[in-house]
Amino acid sequence: MTEILLGTFGAIIVIALGVYAGKLLFVLMQQRARQQAARHKRIDSIVQSIQTIAFAMQQQQCNYSEGAIRICNLLKALPIENIPDYSLVFPQLHSLFDTIKDYPTHEERSALSKQERRKQDHQREQIESEAESGIQEEISRLKVFSC
Repeated sequence: MTEILLGTFGAIIVIALGVYAGKLLFVLMQQRARQQAARHKRIDSIVQSIQTIAFAMQQQQCNYSEGAIRICNLLKALPIENIPDYSLVFPQLHSLFDTIKDYPTHEERSALSKQERRKQDHQREQIESEAESGIQEEISRLKVFSC
């Protein structure tokens, strides 16, 4: 009799633990699905931003330097596995970014004298004009960019 009672009690415990494990597995699957959906939404948002900036650059609503800074940072922020080396895919844009990324902005730029700002603007514009044809080709590809 005790053996049957212990066996029944053991079976109830095993069944209860199985149900609990199943519930935890279901919750985990839901959580992963939500995380995956949020990741895809973030990727779509970043891709749309890249395309919008590329379009603005092509329409000359955004200068190449500002666009390069924004796009290169967005490409780095893409939450994808096995992210390609975008500096090889978009070399002109990354070259421009690498050249100007240390230029002062906002308050630091305001602190510069007008002469220093003009000098930097002239340097930046010269760099942009030298890279313009390559950047235009890359902008065309960025307008239809996808992951």
